Formats: sequence, C-alpha cells, structure tokens
Amino acid sequence: MYKVPDEYYFRIHHVRPRFKDDVENVLFYMAHCCSTLKELPFNEYKDKLNAMIQLYPENAGKTEKTINNWRTEIAALFGFYIEDKNTQKTETGEMAYFLDKEQDLVQFFKFYLFKFQYPGGHLKSDRIKEFIDAGIKFKPAHYILKMLYEAEQKNGKPLGITKEEATHCIFNDLRVTRDYRDVNDVADLILTNRKNKVEYEHGGDITRYAGDILDYMVHANLLDERHGYFYLNHTEMESIMVFINDINYFDGYDRFYGKDINVADLSAVETDWFFYVNKELVPELFRTDLTSYFTESPEQEEYLYKTAVDEKVAEILEGIGSTKDIGDLGENLIVGHEKVRLVNLGREDLIHLIKKIPTALAVGYDIQSVEEDQRKRYIEVKTTISNHPLKFFGFHLTRNEWDSANTLNDRYYVYRLMINRTQKVIYIIQNPVQLYKQDKIEMRITDGAEITFKEDVAEKTELLIWKK
Repeated sequence: MYKVPDEYYFRIHHVRPRFKDDVENVLFYMAHCCSTLKELPFNEYKDKLNAMIQLYPENAGKTEKTINNWRTEIAALFGFYIEDKNTQKTETGEMAYFLDKEQDLVQFFKFYLFKFQYPGGHLKSDRIKEFIDAGIKFKPAHYILKMLYEAEQKNGKPLGITKEEATHCIFNDLRVTRDYRDVNDVADLILTNRKNKVEYEHGGDITRYAGDILDYMVHANLLDERHGYFYLNHTEMESIMVFINDINYFDGYDRFYGKDINVADLSAVETDWFFYVNKELVPELFRTDLTSYFTESPEQEEYLYKTAVDEKVAEILEGIGSTKDIGDLGENLIVGHEKVRLVNLGREDLIHLIKKIPTALAVGYDIQSVEEDQRKRYIEVKTTISNHPLKFFGFHLTRNEWDSANTLNDRYYVYRLMINRTQKVIYIIQNPVQLYKQDKIEMRITDGAEITFKEDVAEKTELLIWKK
C-alpha cells in the first residue's frame, strides 16, 4: 500500500459543490440567473438569487440552508459573483456573463481551470492559512498536463493517470504542491508503482478532490477518460500547451508566506481573488475544437467539409472556430437541416427559398425557411456546446426577437440546438408567445425574455446534415 511519508503529507481540499454530478446543467442555469442581476446590496442580491435557485427543477421543497449553500458554493468555486466588502454590494462576475453569452461550457471550464490554484479564495480563510503555513502554491491543471505531456514525450506513448494515482502521488504530497517535484520523477513513480503492483488507498472520500479536478479537465476537453484512466486529449494540444507554458499565479497571498498570519488579513484578500478570477477572459485564448464534436478521424472531417451547408461552415470548421463562431455554426447547420427536411418531404424544389438573414437587418429571427405548402417558417437559432447531454432547457430572446415572435405567432420557431459528444439534437419550440400564455413555458422579463421549458413541450429531433 503506497503511503506519502508523514513529513510530506498534506491533504489538498477545496469546496465541493453538492451538485457535482449535475454541474454542467447547474452552471448554465446559475450563469443565466446571475446575468439577470445588476450590482445590488448584499442582502438584495442574495434574496433574488436564492429565489431563482429555488426554481431549479430539483430544488422544490429544499431548505433555506441548502439554497444558501448552492449560492455560496457557486460564488466560491466558480466566481459567478463578487461581494465587495468595501461597498457592501454584490456584482455579477464576468465568468457568469461569459458562460451565459457564449453558451460554451468547454471553453468555460478551460478558463476556470486556468485560474484555479491552491491556495485561492474558493477556500475559507482559516483553510487558506493552513495552505500558506504548509508552503503550498500549486496549480493542478498545469502540473497534470505537463506531467502527462512530458511522460509521453519521454516514453513514446501516452500515459494515463487514475484518480488514486493523482491523489497520492500529486495532490497529497508536499514534494509536489510545495516543492514542485519534477514531473518526470512523478511519472516514473507512478509507472514503478504499477510495475510493482503497489496499491493505493481508494474510495470516494479519499479521491474526491483530485477526482473533481480530473473530471473538470474532461469537461474542458483537456483530458479523455477511458476505463478509469485520464489521458491527454490530443485534439486540444494548442490549449494544453497554453496551460503547460503558464507561469502565472494569483499573488495576493505572497506577502503572507513565512510570517505569522492574521486570518482577518487573509479575508481582506478574498475580493481581490474573485476579481482576478473574472479578468482577462479572452475568447481567443481557448478555442473550442468544433470539428471534434462531429468527427473522429481526418476522413470524417473531410467528409464534413464536403457536406457543409455553405462555405462559411467550412471556414469555421477548418479554422477550428472560436466561440464567437458558435452562433454562426449553429445557424448554418440549421439551414442545412431545413434543406434536408424539405428534401425528405419531397420538396427539393423549395430549398432555394431557405435563407440566412443578416444580423444587421434585425428582423428578430436568423433563418427564413418554408413549409411543404410554401408557407413561411421563421427560425431563431440558439446553440449550446457541452461535453455531455444537458437537461437545462432555457434560452434568451431579445426584445426584438420576442416582438417578432408575438407578431409572427405560429410561423415563429425557436430551434434550441444542443451539441455534445453523443448527440446533436434540436428542441423545436413553435410559437413561444402562445406557449407562455398557455402556461406551458416559463418566461421572465429582463432586457428581453428569459425562457425555460420542459422537454415534453418541444419537438425533439436529431440534427440532419445537408449533403451538397
């Protein structure tokens, strides 16, 4: 049984949200909720956000304590809002605005992991003191990716790592988290332990913290998980190299190392941490590899280019488009879907009537399509990318889009396109204004309309790929 020497043992820990197994859905929901709130006094922001959390489908009947825990865990771990103790006000963070706007969970998790470190403001001040007293200064995603990359370069084949190996050989060992042990030494240790059939203490309580980070790295597309082993995802090497070459840390705690620490002084740094987490979210830094969601080989990728609805899709995919292109990709794919729909109805003669509407025209929808009988169909496309299928069904309509929906009635459709590893699914909502009046969907007015709906309200269909 492998054991870290006592003089080097320190168990890493962090806030572990009680919604861990539903984290993708919750993050989308919470980012959306926070984005509807402006800067408010502490209690007013708290009360409004708590009321929204209570409306999450699985929170009906939950106690106030549970709702409060949800809210504080979201703030501590993901930086969705910032409490400024100087002004006694809370403001929504850029992390929440970014996710709600871009609808790209893969990129979101990259930004989250890029900033995440021990110690950090996601810990309570007394815990931060323990980390500083132990001399810890550690960015787990950076270290793990560097170790896997260098081991592969050295050995000529990929190295996978288990949650047990990450826990005992990396996370709980001060030689790594304090002294930055050479990554090749740790890789050799892991491989030697395997050769000698050394076992590790295991179980959910033991491996949960290292396991969380590895799982988040899968959500970020940085790692692939196969049969309990986590490997580099080679389709994301550009992003992986950004992590490996990163030498930046949050320096707000630097002045406390090697000194007697007053916990109150650490608490005063908390706001600085959350401002650090929420700054410099540059979309171009981490570009989502959209081709990897449609293809698994160069041959399939080439086929996808050939079947793209127009040259814009090919440009997006060929350039491995950044998140700003997700909307364009979704709209082009829906144009292609509509063409296939008409061909399947025997109306190939109508596909020339399908048009993508320039954004500058501000007509309140993205695509003009047609029915079998040539009546118009006006489509607003909302696209989301995640690593796993989602069950949070919501979207934002601008005032102009809502007004168009109200004017066009049953000719107006929202196509909620959900792209993930296993599915490319469209949830089709026809006449959202009428559905709202019939209490079949929920709508909140902000600077437009915040729509949430249940799966059975929409027509669910697989995305159809147009073949030129």
